[in-house]
Amino acid sequence: MGFSMTDLHSALTDAGVTAVFDGDIIAAHSVDHARLVEPGRAAALVRARSTEEVSAVLRLASELRVPVVPQGARTGLAGSATAVDGAILLDVSGMDAIVSLDPVDRTAVCQPGVRNAAISKAAAEYRLRYAPDPGSWETSTIGGNIATAAGGMCCVKYGVTAEYVLGLEVVLASGEVMRCGRRTAKGVAGYDLARLFCGSEGTLGVITEATLKLSPIPADRLTLAAVFDTTAAAGRAVTAIMSSGAQPSLLELIDNVHLRALEDLRPMGLPVDAAALLLVAADTDPVAELAEIERLCEDAGAAEVYRATDAAEADALLESRRSAYHAMERMGTVLVDDVAVPRSRLAEALDGVAASAERHGVVIGVIAHAGDGNLHPNIVVHPEDEASVAAGRAAFDEILEMALAMGGTITGEHGVGLLKRDWLEREVDPVNLAVQRRIKHALDPLGILNPGKVLAG
Repeated sequence: MGFSMTDLHSALTDAGVTAVFDGDIIAAHSVDHARLVEPGRAAALVRARSTEEVSAVLRLASELRVPVVPQGARTGLAGSATAVDGAILLDVSGMDAIVSLDPVDRTAVCQPGVRNAAISKAAAEYRLRYAPDPGSWETSTIGGNIATAAGGMCCVKYGVTAEYVLGLEVVLASGEVMRCGRRTAKGVAGYDLARLFCGSEGTLGVITEATLKLSPIPADRLTLAAVFDTTAAAGRAVTAIMSSGAQPSLLELIDNVHLRALEDLRPMGLPVDAAALLLVAADTDPVAELAEIERLCEDAGAAEVYRATDAAEADALLESRRSAYHAMERMGTVLVDDVAVPRSRLAEALDGVAASAERHGVVIGVIAHAGDGNLHPNIVVHPEDEASVAAGRAAFDEILEMALAMGGTITGEHGVGLLKRDWLEREVDPVNLAVQRRIKHALDPLGILNPGKVLAG
């Protein structure tokens, strides 16, 4: 660093910004949920309360050439919010106001620190909701959801975060405040800069406000669970469902490792001897849709199919699915992978993960947004055992290799961050990578915004 802590403290104070310099507090804010990603030593923590304050921090950071790491709830799984050496940690989770809700235009204007679930709760008065529902929806913030282009369990029918972002207010590295996108249902004026910031992981600008699309709450929803003795049969069922024209609102796969872990966490009679369970929901014509999906599951070889008897039972099944990561954490440190493959190769990918687990002698459980071909292999390692960590990392890399070989991607929804930064250039072609670097340089010429994340070098 070319400055002292005293210099930084004075500069922030002169800019009207209150910062925290306590080492223990900074250390507590230096990591997200990406295990085994080593944080750097940040210089200060700023808890921003306004766009003006974010702008002041970035103007100062540009003048001093100090790196800035934007943060929200730090629920990310790729290391995007992890501290880097000498950085200002810019926490915007305190900017948590829902500025407006418009039931006619079906929009919500939110500051970045608003929790995902809070938007739907506020919109429910108008029979509306914010559809994207990542597993961390009760704790993750909308700014982080946008920055990581978060997915969720309902993506199979309703799509991902980027499809619900109409407009953004963004503070650039220079401290300039830019508005992009729109508030109208339609609009194609100029380049779609709002979409550019979706998935940028804080490397292009800091989101300080978002205009979001709301959608009607479905009138009804029914849920079923199909039990399979083999992953191949479960894969056949997914292929049959998605090729039938059916539109499930949720199509999740839970493997045997997770079924056992979930039952240990919260006993509810899950089929712990099954190879896989498909959790399916429908909400348009749910009785007819689930009847057809049930038939397809049985034709694919389902050992049993259960219908949820009421909304409480259905919610319990969904809540159990949301607890999968925490259930696995009881077994050790979880290295979370996140790959997507063509739906037609889902069963093959599941078998590939199982083979990798056996080959490296590690426990790997898989949950999947099966309707999207998006798998989350959760690899259990023990950090105090170097051999365990090495085996887990080897399996992690092998799964990424497999996904690319199948025509898939290294990340379906968690992002690149630090965890997969070196893999990005193995997925995209050299021209694509060069264009991404030019965009980064155009918006952040000094390289102060979340340096080292997403793009290597």
